[in-house]
Amino acid sequence: MGLHFQELGWRATPMGELSLRRRHDPLFRKEVYEIKLDDDFLMSSLFTAAEVELAWLALAELTGTDLRVAVGGLGLGYTAQAVLESPAVGSLVVVEALAEVIDWHREKLIPVGAELVADPRCGLVHGDFFATVDAGSGPAPLMGPDRFHAVVVDIDHSPRHLLHPSHAGLYTREGLRRLSERLLLPGGVFALWSNDAPDEEFTALLGEVFASARAEVVSFPNPLQEDDASNTVYVAVSPRP
Repeated sequence: MGLHFQELGWRATPMGELSLRRRHDPLFRKEVYEIKLDDDFLMSSLFTAAEVELAWLALAELTGTDLRVAVGGLGLGYTAQAVLESPAVGSLVVVEALAEVIDWHREKLIPVGAELVADPRCGLVHGDFFATVDAGSGPAPLMGPDRFHAVVVDIDHSPRHLLHPSHAGLYTREGLRRLSERLLLPGGVFALWSNDAPDEEFTALLGEVFASARAEVVSFPNPLQEDDASNTVYVAVSPRP
């Protein structure tokens, strides 16, 4: 590796070659952490606004304390970190399909990892989140018997651009219904990150399963393009009794 580029971890996985790297970005003048699967960028510390907003939008729908939250997809940990910033959160389960990513957090190779591991409210669980709705291709995660006030997912690029074809089952009427019934408490919140613009068909599908659904556009500056960039956060609330 060159002076401004360091590979911190590399492993062959069933999904492809997984790598964690750190580099110095001369434009932003800071260290940047990136996780790649083969040639696909899973996460970068350059742009995290939407990952943080994903957590905030989900929690904004809830009241009360001792909230139970599940996050599908650990990545660099920014969504999980944002969840734990709320004093109303009593417990957090973070499900990650790639055990190597959990290891990197526990080994403190990823900056946020030390904070997540040290927080007694946070548990990092290895498993395939999609198995909770009878999809996916890996073992089901052990998330405990209790349902959640919020389930927040940041795994695929969007409901139409998937990291693995087996994930498709979540983004169907039946998959969303299973998620609502199996994982969420009445009035619970499902929030989903997407790299694409709002998808009207998917928003309508959410509305068929949940009591309410909307797509929020999250914009943030992108000096690389000399313009703003945007992601989408879908927020859906399950029916109340």
